[in-house]
Amino acid sequence: MSDDPTTSSLINLVEKHDRQHGVQEVRIKLPIGHIAGKWWGPRNVRPILCLHGWQDNAGTFDTLIPLLPKNVSFLAIDFPGHGYSSRIPDGLTYQTISSINLLLAIMTEYGWKKVSFMSHSMGSVLHFVFAAIFPDKVDLIISLDSLKPQVLPVEFMIARLADSFPQFMIADARNQQKSEPPAYTYDEMIERLHEGTFQSISKETCPYLLHRNIRKSAKYPEKYFFTRDSRLKHHAGHPFSHELIMEFATRLKMPFMFVKATRSP
Repeated sequence: MSDDPTTSSLINLVEKHDRQHGVQEVRIKLPIGHIAGKWWGPRNVRPILCLHGWQDNAGTFDTLIPLLPKNVSFLAIDFPGHGYSSRIPDGLTYQTISSINLLLAIMTEYGWKKVSFMSHSMGSVLHFVFAAIFPDKVDLIISLDSLKPQVLPVEFMIARLADSFPQFMIADARNQQKSEPPAYTYDEMIERLHEGTFQSISKETCPYLLHRNIRKSAKYPEKYFFTRDSRLKHHAGHPFSHELIMEFATRLKMPFMFVKATRSP
């Protein structure tokens, strides 16, 4: 059974959008596999590196970047386990702090001495930490929604860790079975993404995130399944103290723009 015309139109929306804006897919080789990304703008200009949020992907920036100056380049990447990027090996957990090495690897790949960031949510937290550790390597920061790492109560953090590790073990074992995840129609995918983000992502823009996050089911040809690594759901986060975050902040000497939506959580 083939997709209905409406579904096909929505699925093709992103590909048409990318062609219209001259977007190029890129692959960056890493020991774990590769990092995928979308390069917007001239290839001879060092791009602003765009980092997405938890369980999102490079599609986060699809409707924003076309509104920005055309002489500026942007490279939006998929973090490991997200979008088109490789997953980490079985048995390992995802840690935001480990992506510091990923950013250094990207800089090495392209020969950048400095890097500029425009990031959302988890991506903003990561570039905050990166810029504090390597202030001389960062010349510009634009943070969307999140300003810094959260400081969580000790009791809450312990409870989260106690819950996340057993759940991770279940997800990791499920991954190793190589079985297909639950499948849904495309309309159901849109509904799940819309409601799963507390309606913060409109149904009209859901296709931009879904495009890099779903695959056609082999069992049910009219349905799709999510391709992001299910182990991501059980990421407990990295505990930061208030004192450490304040020290990080004193090290940020570069231009820093923070954008917070009025109805943002």
